[in-house]
Amino acid sequence: MKYRSTRGQVSGQSFEDVVLEGLAADGGLYIPEQIPQLPADWQTKWAQLSFVELATELIYLFVGSDLTRDQLSQLVSKSYSTFDTPQVAPLVPLSDMHVLELFHGPTFAFKDVALQFLGNLFEFFLQRRNSRGEASRLTVVGATSGDTGSAAIYGLRGKDKVDVFILHPKDRVSAIQEAQMTTVLDENVHNVAVQGTFDDCQDIVKHLFGQKEFRQKYSLGAVNSINWARILAQITYYFSSFFALRRQYPEAIPRFVVPSGNFGDILAGFYAQSLGLPVERLVVATNSNDILDRFLKSGTYEKNAEEGVLATPSPAMDILVSSNFERFLWYLARDHEVSEDITDAAEREQKAGEIIAQWMDKLKTQGSFSVSPKALHAARKIFGSGRCSDSQTLDTIAKYYAQEPSYLLDPHTAVGVYVAENTRDSDAHIICLSTAHPAKFSDAVLKAVNDNGHQLDFGSILPPPLVGILEKPRRCFDCENSPDKVAAHIINKVKL
Repeated sequence: MKYRSTRGQVSGQSFEDVVLEGLAADGGLYIPEQIPQLPADWQTKWAQLSFVELATELIYLFVGSDLTRDQLSQLVSKSYSTFDTPQVAPLVPLSDMHVLELFHGPTFAFKDVALQFLGNLFEFFLQRRNSRGEASRLTVVGATSGDTGSAAIYGLRGKDKVDVFILHPKDRVSAIQEAQMTTVLDENVHNVAVQGTFDDCQDIVKHLFGQKEFRQKYSLGAVNSINWARILAQITYYFSSFFALRRQYPEAIPRFVVPSGNFGDILAGFYAQSLGLPVERLVVATNSNDILDRFLKSGTYEKNAEEGVLATPSPAMDILVSSNFERFLWYLARDHEVSEDITDAAEREQKAGEIIAQWMDKLKTQGSFSVSPKALHAARKIFGSGRCSDSQTLDTIAKYYAQEPSYLLDPHTAVGVYVAENTRDSDAHIICLSTAHPAKFSDAVLKAVNDNGHQLDFGSILPPPLVGILEKPRRCFDCENSPDKVAAHIINKVKL
């Protein structure tokens, strides 16, 4: 298995290379050169596998010769031993749909599914390189709107030969999200509060990766969902939830509704479907930062430049530009934008990379680009979408807390549930991905419940690891919105 960049200038990379590099040298994102084939009997052969066993089967299709099956199995088993249930991602009923609970990892967010695995991958590949006499270390640099940061830190804390720098927008993450990051005092963990938005943090990260000399000297690695291994690990729970649903409804074909910010979570669903998983539809659920919903309605991918990033009760989705969308756009360009006169597969793939590079340049310089009607029609065949306002988010939390049996949604999952309710057009078997534990968003959850005539004892839902976290000692570096200032901080902290 080899990998190429979405922008066409890099190809033939190994799985190990793309994991450690994160972002391609041409600024693109890595995608597999081919979508592998599932075993012909996968629906029966894999139906009773545990989550760990299923993850091993799926991930092994993409690693080439870089990991043996036994090595991969050990890494996967180690990664999910930190979860509070052997199911890892249990499927639970909620009214007339199902919720896929992805918050049973150490930081109570869906990012743990990928980042526990990615942290162990980093450590394995670095140890192997050092054992060969290749002096290798990694400086991981990531941006977070809340959950990626703590999940990355918990996945990498104390790892040998790894420093991790996590940039978060100052005062734009929840109190518990900030505490989960900044109370980790391991020497290799460095938190940076940037005076700006998540998009500013993400732009800084991309800028640093674009500085060739700096990137090579400090061996930069990525933990954001620009790293292919993040997407790969998340494919598993689409398959596990499919099997869980089929145990109840043997002929069911699920519709997945996914709260979406950076597009990584639902992109994993796209790859699951591309592998052959039966999927009725993938539905993008956005908050007021709705670039994805607007694209799927208009065919124009446009920054909301006048208003900028809007602060909402679901801060992990407060994003102006969805970085991972570039991966899906590559397939859209190859299949529906490249001239039909070009029949050679390699030439079509190269042309797709050129189109993506042009689109991304337009987005950067003009703030938008548009796809053809043919491409938009193709995108709509795969994805539906919907938008949820702040008040609708809070009302949805209150509604499901008040019903019997009571269920407490976090604000991101509430966005998904609201969109699921309002895009239902059939007797679809809906699975809404639940991306975080409600305790991580106390202000929004308490406001939703208490303002609607109910009383919530927040202490009763707080997981034991979060009890007292707001009072723990912290370490964080406050920084201007400047790539140079962040680079200087990295240079000061990393000992080569």
